[in-house]
Amino acid sequence: MKIGYARVSTQDQKLELQVSELEKYGCENIYKEKKSAIKDRPELDNMLAHLRSGDAVVVWKLDRLGRSLRHLINLVALFKEKGVDFISLNDNIDTTTIQGRLIFNIFASFAEFERELISERTKAGLKAAREKGRVGGRKPGLSDEAKTKAWAAHQLYEQGEMPVADILNQLHFSKATFYRYLEWAKENLKDKPKRKKKK
Repeated sequence: MKIGYARVSTQDQKLELQVSELEKYGCENIYKEKKSAIKDRPELDNMLAHLRSGDAVVVWKLDRLGRSLRHLINLVALFKEKGVDFISLNDNIDTTTIQGRLIFNIFASFAEFERELISERTKAGLKAAREKGRVGGRKPGLSDEAKTKAWAAHQLYEQGEMPVADILNQLHFSKATFYRYLEWAKENLKDKPKRKKKK
């Protein structure tokens, strides 16, 4: 199934052109992001949750999908893992072709490299937090390990470089737990341990 994704930009708040081109291409279902928010994209998250192997995600331009190059690379790699093709109409990218599959593999390699870096940083951060014995916060109910994960989730989310689905995979917990941790972290920001400055 061809699935379209359209998103407004800060310059152009209308979706008509994008939707029209996606419909002409034969998209049976189009997810329409009507706000140009950088972090919160409910329609993108909704689309990712419903993708199935054999689907093809179609966008008008690359910049309508990814909020940054890193984000775009992670999304395209996620499509590859799910067995989903990717087509960008204005950029002549079509992973159903040989040339498109080559681009797919390049994006996937970059994403794997990035995931390994993030994994190393996350593990290092969790280890450092345990060694420092992070304790504190007004709201009871979280163990020290859970608090550490909550700070890690909050940091990755605030960086705005990974979709929520990737953060969940990276830290191994459910969406409900993720948002509970985010809420806890936001309520306890003043208690978040500061990094020690290097002498």
